[in-house]
Amino acid sequence: MTVWKSPWCGCCGNWIKHMEHAGYKVQVKNVEDLDPVKKTAGVPDSLQSCHTARIDGYTIEGHVPSSDIERLLRERPKVDGLAVPGMPSGSPGMENGEHDAYDVVTFTRQGETKVFSSYK
Repeated sequence: MTVWKSPWCGCCGNWIKHMEHAGYKVQVKNVEDLDPVKKTAGVPDSLQSCHTARIDGYTIEGHVPSSDIERLLRERPKVDGLAVPGMPSGSPGMENGEHDAYDVVTFTRQGETKVFSSYK
């Protein structure tokens, strides 16, 4: 997995630790401007978060739990990736004692989205 993030983002580093703990080998690329990365990866503006990753042909945007990435790689749906828009409290890397409800959504370059899993 390759992760593009800002060099100053602590929650991105925490999400990377979550992925490494789940057994993923992570290559980190610190960049000043993530917009070109997100554009190249086809991440819709409405789904953007603080970091973008690529694994096995898929884009992972934001604080997606490792269990959802494992399911994505197992089921191989015809989508471009998964996203957790924003930075919801309680999502991997955003553990702060609070727990916001959030959805993990699939997305395509054509703008199609669908809820993949929900966390309450």
